[in-house]
Amino acid sequence: MIPSFPAAPAVERAAEPTEENIRALVYGFYDRVRTDALLGPVFEATLAGRWDDHLPKMCTFWGSLVLGAKQYRGNVQQAHQPLEGIEPQHFSRWLYLFLDTVESRYQPAAAVRFMEPALRIAQSLQLSRYGWDYKIPAEQQALLERVAPKRRPRDGGEGGEGGDEEPGLAARPNGEPFPTRIIGKSRDD
Repeated sequence: MIPSFPAAPAVERAAEPTEENIRALVYGFYDRVRTDALLGPVFEATLAGRWDDHLPKMCTFWGSLVLGAKQYRGNVQQAHQPLEGIEPQHFSRWLYLFLDTVESRYQPAAAVRFMEPALRIAQSLQLSRYGWDYKIPAEQQALLERVAPKRRPRDGGEGGEGGDEEPGLAARPNGEPFPTRIIGKSRDD
């Protein structure tokens, strides 16, 4: 998928997440979702008339994840199970829009604090929806590779192409599409 949506509006990129800029991120992101040709109809069918309840809940959710506020009470899997008609391209588009919005609003070190949970959530939702045999779509795999932290080669050797691996990070198994190992799946699977 080549992103066919307009870039996020330029704003001053924050060095650290705060409740205030998380709120701006959430509202800005969902403004983009609502106008997106692919995602807009899915979200509107589910949230019509309930956006004013949903958006503050999303602010609390992201504040809990990123700031450690621990105020969110809910089950992400359960909330997303009743959604009909969700296909792999919906996950890819959601990730593109979310990560683009995050990158436009936060400096890299702060942006990663949103990206890693977003990738884990997408992983979890996709595995529960499509099962262990699910193959990540190529466009989503490319996106994940772009934002995943650089890792040392699997053999533990130093350096690599361009020498841009971050020191101290464990090797990511070959073929592992997410920045964290899939829980419950051995490296040999």
